[in-house]
Amino acid sequence: MSPVISARGVHKHYGKKMALDNINVQIDAGKVVGLIGPNGAGKTSLLKGILGLAPVAGELTVLGMNPQRERVKLLEQVSFIADTATLPRWIKVRELIAYTEVVHPRFSRAQCMVFLANTDIQLNDKVQQLSKGMVTQLHLALIMAIDSKLLVLDEPTLGLDILYRKQFYERLLNDYYDAQKTIVITTHQVEEIEAILTDLIFINQGKLVLNSSMDEIANTYVELHVDAHYKEHALAHNPIHVRNLLGGFGMLYEGAHHQRDSLAALGRLATPSLSDLFVAKVKPQMFVQGGV
Repeated sequence: MSPVISARGVHKHYGKKMALDNINVQIDAGKVVGLIGPNGAGKTSLLKGILGLAPVAGELTVLGMNPQRERVKLLEQVSFIADTATLPRWIKVRELIAYTEVVHPRFSRAQCMVFLANTDIQLNDKVQQLSKGMVTQLHLALIMAIDSKLLVLDEPTLGLDILYRKQFYERLLNDYYDAQKTIVITTHQVEEIEAILTDLIFINQGKLVLNSSMDEIANTYVELHVDAHYKEHALAHNPIHVRNLLGGFGMLYEGAHHQRDSLAALGRLATPSLSDLFVAKVKPQMFVQGGV
């Protein structure tokens, strides 16, 4: 089966700034991929290239199509939620649902109603009567009711409270996702998507910093929780990241399979959180050389 997204040597310049620098990525069907990076890392440039919103250099195909040349055909199979939901303020919710049903052949009114059932949104409400969070909820319900092969979520829960964010990701897996769909999520709330990801991509300054399955990450990286008395012994094993803990340190190691026994003798081993792994890979010198 062909990959859903295939990028080889993809690069993008804005004047002298290199937004994307030789990106090589393959994403297969049935994956839930977290695309994580700091502001200005190149995430938006990559997403725009994937969606055909802006040209990129190199080889890029999405669902076997060229996003620039075949954008109209591509968007029949792709749904996209941006970080800011923009809907006509004058329209009623029922009218918006009816309009979407007419213009998009893969839209399911029944599925949309399922997503709206756990909100306070009423069918006779006008968009202008809704809060910012409710507009986001409505936008999510409309997009997720479209049976797309690729769903791209760019900060999808921005502006939502923590309860709805949790419900959204649960519904994403239970009511939307299946083995034929692929989901790409960008967010700054990494801890909220950690449990649903199959794969993880870190990007920084236009470069790929990490591109791995979650299983590979669990096998490659380990964090040692060590008492302050064993700090120097733990540092001798060359951690890529060190953070302060109450009464000790958390030290993250890469490719430390052969060291696990000796590390375990110094303290407790754990799988690192995505947020700690992100800091370690994006700013690897920040703590190790910063004087812990």
